[in-house]
Amino acid sequence: MNQPISITAIASISPLGNSNEMIWNNYLSNAHFFSLKEGKLVAQIPSEIKDQIRELRTSNAKYKQLDDTVLFAIFAARNATKAAGWNSDSNFGINIGSSRGATSLFEKYHERFLEKQKAETLSSPTTTLGNISSWVAHDLQSQGPEISHSITCSTALHALLNGIAWLNAGMCDKFLVGGSEAPLTPFTIAQMQALKIYARGTNTSDNFPCKALDLQKTENTMILSEAAAMACLEKGIQDNALAQIIGIGYGTELLEHNASLSTNAECFQRSMAMALGDTNPDEIDVIITHTPGTIKGDLAEYNAIKAIFCNKIPALTTNKIQVGHSLGASGMLSLEMAVLMLNHQMFIDIPYLDQPIPKKISKIMINAVGFGGNAVSVILSK
Repeated sequence: MNQPISITAIASISPLGNSNEMIWNNYLSNAHFFSLKEGKLVAQIPSEIKDQIRELRTSNAKYKQLDDTVLFAIFAARNATKAAGWNSDSNFGINIGSSRGATSLFEKYHERFLEKQKAETLSSPTTTLGNISSWVAHDLQSQGPEISHSITCSTALHALLNGIAWLNAGMCDKFLVGGSEAPLTPFTIAQMQALKIYARGTNTSDNFPCKALDLQKTENTMILSEAAAMACLEKGIQDNALAQIIGIGYGTELLEHNASLSTNAECFQRSMAMALGDTNPDEIDVIITHTPGTIKGDLAEYNAIKAIFCNKIPALTTNKIQVGHSLGASGMLSLEMAVLMLNHQMFIDIPYLDQPIPKKISKIMINAVGFGGNAVSVILSK
């Protein structure tokens, strides 16, 4: 890090809600937000917030043809930039990514193509990945660069890395970064089931349908979620900062399998070590893990944490036991969770973990990783 980077606002739309108060109260509830959709466990955005998304869709004739990934991103981006006090005169860049992109819209267009053997006019421009940042920029009337990318489940934190790089290079003063995902389609869920990582249960009364960070589980319990989350980044220490980014790291590893990590998650060891830099590992109070609820993925990340932190492992937590895995948006949801814990000075514990609870929270590390071992680690400080 050349200099501290301030997070001056963060906003999301997820099964937890869309306001800081609602989201925090839902974290404190220890309840999960899974429901059944076509016989499969999923985590859906609440119906009252979906109504607001429908209003957004009908508010502009151009928005009627957009995928939910774009509308979710516009909704969250509006809230984030408003909270930060940014307007169209602010010179800010945008980097918003997605793992799956316009999943629902692409599937609908493809289904019609198979029927008619003819593509519809807007099938290409409304399903390209760059669609997300471009439409957010259009909605906010921003003047800076617009970037979209997919680095699977570490997409949002890679957007954060990229935003920091632009800021440190002096090419922008402010950057909006995040991820958006709307993956709750039959085909997308079927892909996760084909990998044999999706939760097989259908019991919503189970306290923990997704057993992320449970290293004793005997089956995979990943559950998909829809969400979008955005953070406003500014150079230096700002008076209105919610938190400071004081460490960033990334790492990759050789592919042994398209969807798996090595046993000791070497990519995470590299990203965490880089993020720590000269920081004493003992100074990290909490790690918000990526742990998607799979047997091998959760254990590999835990092994990496043990390798870096040795006998003094920080308190571990994850939001996936409540809201599942929102793929490309998940890292930014974890960042939001970290900001809330820092500002409330309260740790969100995992009920089935036996671990000491930090009395004071000064520094939090957030981890994310995508298929093939593209890991990112970020350290926040109040």
